[in-house]
Amino acid sequence: MVLLTIDIGNTQIACGIFDETKLVGEWRYPTDGSMQVDTCEAELSRKLLSAGVKPEQITGCVISCVVPSLSDIFKYASVKLLTVEPLFVSIKMRTGISVKYEKPEELGADRIANAAAVHHLYPGDAIIVDFGTATTFCVLSGEGDYVGGVIAPGVGISKEALTKRAALLPEVELRAPAKVIGKNTVESMQIGLVYGFTELVDGIVKRLKREFNPDARVIAAGGWAGLISPLSQTITITDPSLTLKGLQIIYQMNS
Repeated sequence: MVLLTIDIGNTQIACGIFDETKLVGEWRYPTDGSMQVDTCEAELSRKLLSAGVKPEQITGCVISCVVPSLSDIFKYASVKLLTVEPLFVSIKMRTGISVKYEKPEELGADRIANAAAVHHLYPGDAIIVDFGTATTFCVLSGEGDYVGGVIAPGVGISKEALTKRAALLPEVELRAPAKVIGKNTVESMQIGLVYGFTELVDGIVKRLKREFNPDARVIAAGGWAGLISPLSQTITITDPSLTLKGLQIIYQMNS
């Protein structure tokens, strides 16, 4: 089986190709909320071919989507290009986890996929930190209970807000300067964003551990995980492909 997994986020779309259970290809591109079926199909075709996979080789497709306007676009594009009906992740399908949210239907499909991946790949009590458009924290018991979580602003949108709302602040590359005392505006912004978010993550994780389990493993995922994880004092595992792996696991459980 060759499976295409698609995680449609507010800022980025991440795609992965699985040969059975092995991730053999992966790419990301910016989310375009105005995308139409034809452009979506053409983009998927280009990405697949660049990864050395012909569309007709794909035998299954699974999608997590937090942008409702793009659900049908990707559904129709997948049917046209791949001739397979995509499976959309929802709380109603088999995932291996039990959601204890007061309103389970409010839980995003990407967070469901992350929890499924951690429960199967990193068993035990865990806190999942996903660095996407938002920075989300998910508390998951070793028994597979999704206990709850936290939603905070994301690194990228915070940088965007800072530069757009402050007239004299420039666009900056997100990286970690060697020292915490900035010697110019760019360094000062980089320190505030990168080290500020690192402290946000560590501070929330420490509070979650006090309420949940001091020994819970902390697993980081998402586009900014590689930037923040090396600076964090609490993150123990970094898996940027966690959501895609969760999608593959959910597909396998429901097909």
